Amino acid sequence: MRVIIAGCGRAGSALAAQLAAEGHDVRIIDPLPGARRLLPAGFSGAFHTGSGFSRAALEAAGIEHADAFVALTSGDNRNLVAARTAKETYRVPMVVARIHDPRRKELYRGFGIPTVAGIRWTVQQIHRTLLHRHLDPELTFGNGETLLVRSELPGYLLGRRLAEFDVDGEIRVVEVTRGGHSLVPARNTTAEPSDLVTFAVAATALGTLRGFLGKELGT
Repeated sequence: MRVIIAGCGRAGSALAAQLAAEGHDVRIIDPLPGARRLLPAGFSGAFHTGSGFSRAALEAAGIEHADAFVALTSGDNRNLVAARTAKETYRVPMVVARIHDPRRKELYRGFGIPTVAGIRWTVQQIHRTLLHRHLDPELTFGNGETLLVRSELPGYLLGRRLAEFDVDGEIRVVEVTRGGHSLVPARNTTAEPSDLVTFAVAATALGTLRGFLGKELGT
């Protein structure tokens, strides 16, 4: 997908590098031309000089065809203006912004803009939000390296042993809610219709889990 990032600081450059390495079309905007030095050698995305809320800079970066916009500048006010411009003017489907002052979280929420904070946490959480938004974590551990994710199972998995869904070191079924009651599955517990399954999953394995759960729908 096409992702436009406003702000080429530590968080913006790290997120841009990760998304570009995964094959996404990444366009990053920063008012300082020298900020491009934070991008890795061979960065496959595009760097644009300008403000993250400048319509000229946004349109030069292809905002009209963007799938997602991320505001990662060093100022909360700039991030809010840039995020609102992307969301309200250009109707970008997914908009996320970083906040430095947690007291502003409710302000962003009022505009329907998800927020994140902290550099390492920011990159991981935004990456998850952009690519795995249908797998909302119930709980995260450490700096987001391990998550608890709950999901219903697609039809093609019904009747299979839940233990078969484990991937060593990456994914493990830890709980099932069935008929309103919770249980820890035994090795021979099989999946039944309407089961809500809780997975402990490494953040790096979210793509594997998403493909596994979305196979029936081709998502």
